[in-house]
Amino acid sequence: MRIAHFSDLHYGAATLEEADRCFGAAVDRAIAERVEAAILSGDATDHGLDLHEPATLKLLAQVRRLADHCPVLMLQGTFSHEPPGTLSVFRLLGARHPVHVADRIEQVALTREGFWQASSSWRFEDVPMGARLLLSCVPTINKAVVAATVGAVDAPQAVGEHLALLLAGFAPTNRRAKAQGTPTVAVSHGTVFGSLSEHGVPMAGFDHEFSTGVLFSAETQAVMLGHIHRHQSWEQNGPAGRQCIAYAGSIGRFHFGEEGEKGFLLWEVSADAGACMLVPTPARRTIDIVFEGQPDLEALREAIASHGVEGAHVRVRWTVADEDRHAVDRAAISRLLAGAAQAKLEGRIVPVVRTRAPGISQLGTLADKVRRWAELTGVEPACVLKCLEALSEEGPTEIVEHLLQSIGMRALVKEYASTCARVFV
Repeated sequence: MRIAHFSDLHYGAATLEEADRCFGAAVDRAIAERVEAAILSGDATDHGLDLHEPATLKLLAQVRRLADHCPVLMLQGTFSHEPPGTLSVFRLLGARHPVHVADRIEQVALTREGFWQASSSWRFEDVPMGARLLLSCVPTINKAVVAATVGAVDAPQAVGEHLALLLAGFAPTNRRAKAQGTPTVAVSHGTVFGSLSEHGVPMAGFDHEFSTGVLFSAETQAVMLGHIHRHQSWEQNGPAGRQCIAYAGSIGRFHFGEEGEKGFLLWEVSADAGACMLVPTPARRTIDIVFEGQPDLEALREAIASHGVEGAHVRVRWTVADEDRHAVDRAAISRLLAGAAQAKLEGRIVPVVRTRAPGISQLGTLADKVRRWAELTGVEPACVLKCLEALSEEGPTEIVEHLLQSIGMRALVKEYASTCARVFV
């Protein structure tokens, strides 16, 4: 069976242009490829949306277009992106084919008549008659509920243990489906231990939901995942046949620094094997230009010529000391990036750190305090002490006269001294 797997569409006000352009192109391609079913593995929205919002209307239109071509299953994603109940409206689309919303742990069969049939409990005891496809659905797990039940300290381990038991529990039904020649698929939204984020960072921690071994234990030919925005996959051959686990990744590029191509997965799933291919979408191009100090305009010109920023989304970042912050010519940088679709300038200011000299307040004279300060800061105290002596022994007129004489401006001494005297008096 040919299945289109989309994930992490993240429709929202700020992401609408990127999300709709990429998802629209993906739906076009899926229809052209004559897919027999479509699966959205979570985070269709970027946050809770009102029904009248442009992002909601655009998403509904694209899913309706997809459902006019084939049956669609939508999985509940991360609660912060897709608050519970957000997907309920998709059940009411009234397209040519049904849209099933999997917002609980369940198994769902796609019948030969093109309808979705959900299990009454968490799994089927027997494969439904006439099933063309059997899906085991594990939406986002509410870790807060688990934490409240088993205690916050034990929650991460408890989630992993329960998911391992759950996925292994799907295996008997999936084995029966395989024996009948019915393709099997697991769909979930979460983090695989050791997977890579969209920024190339390995996901390692005790709070991740899955290991590849746990996912393979469900004995499905395909495991379609959402949540991580980078496409990646794992395969194994064993008693359950050729199994493949894969993240589709996000449909578009929503942040700077994201690595890899964006797209959706075109799956071929049989009772014995699962395989997928990434189909790229027209995701925006992002470029990061980073300076360790003040931006060098000549180096920036070279980087622009090298990358070709026309139509790209460009971020220029730099780090400068607090006293140099005003030396950065933001206007000049913006002019150089005039051809970019977006120019984002991010300056990091390193604050001046002032440290109190221990014991300085206990010293008796100002001269002693100056010597202590000079010792701690590595400054030669002689010049400072000479100025301090002048301040204590001479008046303003004498100080100004000495300064002017030292730079060869004797002709101005009387006039300037008279002015200073009036000011200080």
